[in-house]
Amino acid sequence: QVQLVDSGGGLVQAGGSLRLSCAASGRAFSTYTMGWFRQAPGKEREFVAAVSGSGDSTYYRDSVKGRFTISRDNAENTVYLQMNSLKLEDTAVYYCGARQLSPTLGARAMEVMSPEYWGQGTQVTVSS
Repeated sequence: QVQLVDSGGGLVQAGGSLRLSCAASGRAFSTYTMGWFRQAPGKEREFVAAVSGSGDSTYYRDSVKGRFTISRDNAENTVYLQMNSLKLEDTAVYYCGARQLSPTLGARAMEVMSPEYWGQGTQVTVSS
């Protein structure tokens, strides 16, 4: 079992930055591929970024490439999402997710494989 707690959301002006954190409890954190997802009002939840268990593989949706950076600290059981150059369309509730995946699959697998565990979500609002 893994429990995830998301934090770091808030209100920010367009062009600004936020850093989301996801703290995990439970064992073997490094065996879990971790991802960030988001859900805007009236829309389905969508994949944002993922990082492999070792941290050596990352993958992003096209609309956030070059602006967002996912990373993890396995000693602290935490995954981060650094969001820069935020846009109005980034407004959403952001969720972290975890799934045990073979290291051979890489972070990209998280885009199509639903997490086994979810955080509670943290609201990110970008204003003009």
